[in-house]
Amino acid sequence: MSIESCQAFINYLYGVIEDEEFFKHRLELLHAADKYDICDLRDVCSESLAEDMDSSNVLERLQDSYLYQLPKLKHHCMQYLVKFGRIFDIKDDFNAFLQTVDKDLVIQLLGEALSYLLIR
Repeated sequence: MSIESCQAFINYLYGVIEDEEFFKHRLELLHAADKYDICDLRDVCSESLAEDMDSSNVLERLQDSYLYQLPKLKHHCMQYLVKFGRIFDIKDDFNAFLQTVDKDLVIQLLGEALSYLLIR
């Protein structure tokens, strides 16, 4: 964790963090929240990451949601990929993602895709 991220973490703990500072360091803050079991910070980071998700960062967010066990963020990512058909927009990146990510996450993603197709 960088010194700036550590300062952002301390600012969060004291309730004086600025929005811009939070936004800039939210992944590091998420890591600290997970490490020190600070549930409200985890939730705020998860919500913030879900709010600005797009095709350029959805796979990273999905992996973070799996790593830090963030079910709401994971649900948003899977919906974005499956329901909204964004898998096809990022086909090459998605194929590379499938080769490197934990196989349990791949199974969950395929399960989401299958259940969506069956419900449709």
